[in-house]
Amino acid sequence: MPATAPAVRVRRVYDAPAPDDGVRVLVDRLWPRGLAKADAHIDEWPKALTPSTELRRWYHGPGEGDYDEFRRRYEAELAAPDAADALDRLRTLAETSPLTLLTATKHPETSHTTVLKEVLTT
Repeated sequence: MPATAPAVRVRRVYDAPAPDDGVRVLVDRLWPRGLAKADAHIDEWPKALTPSTELRRWYHGPGEGDYDEFRRRYEAELAAPDAADALDRLRTLAETSPLTLLTATKHPETSHTTVLKEVLTT
């Protein structure tokens, strides 16, 4: 019988925690503005899985980068040893509990969180 894909979802970190969130993982490099650490209910913050500062600035900078090119570059970053180790850790966590990827971005569907979710569930 084939293994089922882990239960991974993406939510905004500013949303109130839900009972079915499981392990809550902040996947932004910078701490979200205006959010107290005590209110965030973060279980993990693996900075090795966040886009590099250079990639983030390129994508969100003047003229804004192309999402497909961002995706390609981010996937290359996720292949680095530190990121691969962090991915393995999240996959292990997802085997026993739902996993909620948290981000401050207003548009998760065109952010690194969508790429990260796909990498974790395939």
